Amino acid sequence: MEDVERVKAEALQIMGVFQVLPKLVVFDLDYTLWPFYWYLLLSMFIYNNIMDLFIACLVKLFDDFSECRSKHDTPTLFPHSRGILHALKHHSIDVAIASKSPTPHIATTFLDKLRISSMFVAQEIFYTWTHKTDHFQRIHSRTGVPYNSMLFFDDDNNNIQEWQSQISKIGVTSILVRNGVNLGEFRNGLEKFSQNRNASKNRQKRPKTTLIDDFKYVASITYYSQFRRGK
Repeated sequence: MEDVERVKAEALQIMGVFQVLPKLVVFDLDYTLWPFYWYLLLSMFIYNNIMDLFIACLVKLFDDFSECRSKHDTPTLFPHSRGILHALKHHSIDVAIASKSPTPHIATTFLDKLRISSMFVAQEIFYTWTHKTDHFQRIHSRTGVPYNSMLFFDDDNNNIQEWQSQISKIGVTSILVRNGVNLGEFRNGLEKFSQNRNASKNRQKRPKTTLIDDFKYVASITYYSQFRRGK
């Protein structure tokens, strides 16, 4: 508990640096909040029947062709996850989940066992073969928070890279985490969010021009160039 309070205090200190903060922070689950793919765990209390295990293994094999086998026995959170969640709630910033888990009832069981389920205003946990745009559309519908006021942490680069990610295209600030969410990634996320919001405000401040304005500008430049040559 001491570590949780320490991380919470440091996270609050980090948030105090930024003038602009997200209204909603969204987290993936596997290798983002917790250090495992929950559908690879083979403990008896997780899988209710053989069909759950079969579906989990099938999805994992098609997902990245890795071997489906047990690597962990007990679900835990990454060291900084709980403290960061508590800091966000303390600062009245909502948190949500966007996960592509194929059997969501198992993931929600994990959240209950870890005693963090009630912290999330939205839990969109379902599998899709595409990006998580459906997850974010549902989160937006549930919370009413604009996409450009959301910050998202995920370990899947396909959901993060701005040149191909549909999530970034709708305005969500997305951060790739390599070894789970931690204070360093948290700071990076808030910094990128602040940069994106400031850039958006600057674009809005630019005066709108009409075709006539553009024509006048081009004509003036052309006239000036000809005048200089005439000299």
